[in-house]
Amino acid sequence: MVVVGLTVLVAGLFGMIMVAYANTPLPSGTQQEATEQGSIIYYRDGKTEIARLGTKREIVPISKIPRPVQDAFIAVENRTFRTDPGISVSGIMRAVWSTVSGQQVQGGSTITQEMARGYYDGLSQERTLKRKIMEIFVSIRAGQELSKDEIMAIYLNTIYFGRGANGIQAAAQAFFDKDVDKLTPAEGAYLAGRIQSPDAFDKAEAAKNFAPTRERFDYAIRGMAIVDPAKYGELATTAKFPKLARLDKKETLKGINGYMVDIVQRELEQRGISRERLRKEGYRVTTTFDKKLMQAAKKTVESNLAAVNDKNIHANLGAVDPRNGQVLAFYSGHDYLKSFTNNAFDANKQAASAFKPYVLAAWLERGYSLRSLVSGDGPVTLPGTKPIRNSHDVGAAVPIDRATAESVNTAFATMAQEVGLEAVAKIAEGAGIDKKDLELAIQDHAYGMSIGAGLVTPVEQATGYGIFANGGVHHDAHVVLSVKAFTGRTVMKEAAASRTVISPDTAADTTYAMQQVVKSGTARGTALPGGRPIAGKTGTNNENKEAWFVGYTPQLSTAVGMYKEVPQIDPKTKKARKDPNGFVLKKEVSLGNIQGAGTPTKIWRDFMAISMDGKPVEEFPAPAFGGDPHDLVQKPEPKPTEDPSESPGDDFGQDPDCDRDPAACGGPETGEDDPFGGGDDETPDDDGGDPDGTTTIDDGGQPSTGG
Repeated sequence: MVVVGLTVLVAGLFGMIMVAYANTPLPSGTQQEATEQGSIIYYRDGKTEIARLGTKREIVPISKIPRPVQDAFIAVENRTFRTDPGISVSGIMRAVWSTVSGQQVQGGSTITQEMARGYYDGLSQERTLKRKIMEIFVSIRAGQELSKDEIMAIYLNTIYFGRGANGIQAAAQAFFDKDVDKLTPAEGAYLAGRIQSPDAFDKAEAAKNFAPTRERFDYAIRGMAIVDPAKYGELATTAKFPKLARLDKKETLKGINGYMVDIVQRELEQRGISRERLRKEGYRVTTTFDKKLMQAAKKTVESNLAAVNDKNIHANLGAVDPRNGQVLAFYSGHDYLKSFTNNAFDANKQAASAFKPYVLAAWLERGYSLRSLVSGDGPVTLPGTKPIRNSHDVGAAVPIDRATAESVNTAFATMAQEVGLEAVAKIAEGAGIDKKDLELAIQDHAYGMSIGAGLVTPVEQATGYGIFANGGVHHDAHVVLSVKAFTGRTVMKEAAASRTVISPDTAADTTYAMQQVVKSGTARGTALPGGRPIAGKTGTNNENKEAWFVGYTPQLSTAVGMYKEVPQIDPKTKKARKDPNGFVLKKEVSLGNIQGAGTPTKIWRDFMAISMDGKPVEEFPAPAFGGDPHDLVQKPEPKPTEDPSESPGDDFGQDPDCDRDPAACGGPETGEDDPFGGGDDETPDDDGGDPDGTTTIDDGGQPSTGG
């Protein structure tokens, strides 16, 4: 009876186990930690890495993992892997007895069980009998429903190796600085041996103690010879402990890389990929950034700043392809870890005279001609604006192309009055300038907005001038070309938003006017190698607090802005003020003798010379000289010829040739130096003096709001 009862009990227990097994499907969910993998951000070539973010894991298919590397793990962890059903009965009984008896839990898991425990949702690392039984059921099910290659791939992509590396590909990079498909049998044996206790081995190796990992390496090599004597029998005598890559202590965000990562993350967030997802879901992000041009931006800005020799002076640069809005390069600072502000995108400074081309575009769009005569006399008083005057005498009436070349404030202020500030703001907004900043400029400075009182960033200006380089069509600035999943599936394409802002004729005529700036105006003498056509505009505001040069070729639009910031000093303590995070608070002060036609223009020229090297020379469209003449002032009557000895000097308003073509005049004779000579940056572009309280520069006499 006892035997019968025991038989019934065993049969009943077996039946219960079978029912439980039958009701245990292969889990459909996976543990988040098992599949998390960091994303990689690339330059525009899609190959050169900028940074890796998040979990150090890159999932690879089994076809990329060499068979000897797989065999090394089999030799160390589960020598019957290729033939067992997913569990080891002897190992299970040993582990169960240890758990039931209360003794220390011993190993007994197969690779399939390790895979199940670390991969499937619902199976934890908790060491209980219930969890162990569930793991067994799931492992048997996995052995039936998955191939050995599938199990091995999941396992090797899941496990932790040390040095922060999750999965075999990340481990190959961390320990040997190579991809997994390039691993040797000896390197595979090393990695297989160290998964027993990766953190402990990391500490030992950091202390130059390689004995523990060398012992595990030897164990793996011996095991491989047992698993496949024909293939690995000689390995014990030929394999040498591999040379490890130097521990990677490189900071992902150090230097200019941090600025690139920052703006990429922001664009992806705006388009639906959060920073958390970027760090866990293994995206491959190809950016618009050109590595050569990023390095050129850094080199040209920093070399020119070194020549200035003032650590408080900053220069930022943005370079955009006007044909598509791709940000090819920018410079926001030397090291992101020391200064987090991404200045090329975030440093809002007064545009100064570099805003005037938008006024000109509004004038031309109204149907008025570039050949119109406008006010060269100052000061002029406009509603809500302090008197606006000019930095030098151009005569009572000046043609608009010459007014652009010489940056005549009164001309652009009265042009803006004629077409309306709303028309100017509409074009600037269409070109990419922030709408709220434009509204605030009108609110605070009225017609001072027309000569640059509003705030802009280098990337905004580089993008904005793109409408002149690209026939009137604006493309939104962006930094992401594509985003792919680690499987290769495209999950996000390049943003392709564009709009027509001005007519091609307006773009051509505005470009013609800005060509006069570099030929005969405030930036005269600026040129690129090979006589490549260029156009641009200088800008300097009151007290020289901001200085700009924005210019372009048909292929590239680049803006350079400069400013100076010094610490705010507490008058009581005489120490620098700091914000709640401990960062020193700054205030903006004068750049001294630096103006738009000086150092900013030189940075622009140096950068563009590198950027355009090897690129085909493209011509700008011929000017249309469209629209009807619309003179705001009458052309003065010619004066009788004077004795040259009694003449006070050239009067640009009197020469008919100069009136219609400033290139025929040779530029303003105001005594300014060659913008690239002597280093004193003195130009006639809106000098900073304001002795009589009237407005000399771009902000209509309003307080600087550039920050």
